[in-house]
Amino acid sequence: MPSFDIVSEINLQELDNALNQARKELQQRFDLKDSGSEIADDMKEKVITVSSGSDFTLKQVTSILESKLAKRNVPIQNFEYLPAEKAAGSSVRQKIKVKTGIDKEPAKEIVKAVKDSGLKLQASIMDNQVRVTGKKRDDLQDCIALLKGKSFGLALQFTNFRD
Repeated sequence: MPSFDIVSEINLQELDNALNQARKELQQRFDLKDSGSEIADDMKEKVITVSSGSDFTLKQVTSILESKLAKRNVPIQNFEYLPAEKAAGSSVRQKIKVKTGIDKEPAKEIVKAVKDSGLKLQASIMDNQVRVTGKKRDDLQDCIALLKGKSFGLALQFTNFRD
């Protein structure tokens, strides 16, 4: 029976490369050299911390980071920006959570979208992914096209297509 998996993953090597490029640009840009701006990451906790001297430079640093992520094809939808918080002195810090896998709520929305599509398919939630099975390969391809047109707050990848 044909099937495929819907996942939401980030290539961690590309993420690391984008972070390194953003750090390098921070060191080289004249307007940000002495601003005390910094990009730190903790990949065990899947958190990126951006700190800077003021709100304005914090926005510039996150803009640089987003541009480097986009150039490296790292999906920006999988980042959750937490509110900026005051740090020591007049500096500002913002944490960015890296979301991998599909949580329960988006998974339920995906299953509902598959069931509401009218295609003869079954969708089931398996850990942090959704598996879609059906009798016809064409129905599966129509489902992929349907899901690509919708937004679930995550970048979706379709893997493990089996005939």
